[in-house]
Amino acid sequence: MDCLIHPTYFPNIAHFVTMANSDSVCFEVCDNYQKQSFRNRTEIYAANGKLALSVPVSYSQKNRQLYKDVKIANEDRWQIQHLKSLQSAYSMSPFFEYYIDDLMPLFEKKFDYILDLNLSCFEVLKDSLQIDISTSKTELFEKEPFHKTDFRPMVNRNYKVGSLSYYTQVFTEKHGFITNLSILDLLFNEGPNTELYLKKQTLEQC
Repeated sequence: MDCLIHPTYFPNIAHFVTMANSDSVCFEVCDNYQKQSFRNRTEIYAANGKLALSVPVSYSQKNRQLYKDVKIANEDRWQIQHLKSLQSAYSMSPFFEYYIDDLMPLFEKKFDYILDLNLSCFEVLKDSLQIDISTSKTELFEKEPFHKTDFRPMVNRNYKVGSLSYYTQVFTEKHGFITNLSILDLLFNEGPNTELYLKKQTLEQC
């Protein structure tokens, strides 16, 4: 299966399940940017439950912009805030110390565009996972793609997927199992078992 999917900010587990179980991945980079999506948002498991981390962007709905042209509002110092949130949420997880050094460049380098950040996130995660995923980028927007399975709707926050297998999370005893968080939640808790977990999942849209 060749999949067409949006690059997102620290993709959720369903995104990575789709990509890990595809023959090739084509990233949609020619679409119009839309707010209220995972393009600039990820969700983690914090002490009080699910916590959304959003990258601030300079975007106006009145003037349509291509995804690749949307800039990050770096004056908000979002990288420091996100890193602190990850440290607070996962410092006690089994594999946080093992992977955090790999991720640090994403919080230290200034990114001007959200698309560039998201593509960099994917590359760093792919290296950390040591998973082989063949990727390409779109050269034009196709409403109905040819020879690719369209997973672009997964970028929407209201997109529902079937249940994912249980794994132990840091705050499971407080709030129970929370499904389909950022791939970081799985990586910090499962470490080298992450790839095997992804390969075993079968997703069905609800």
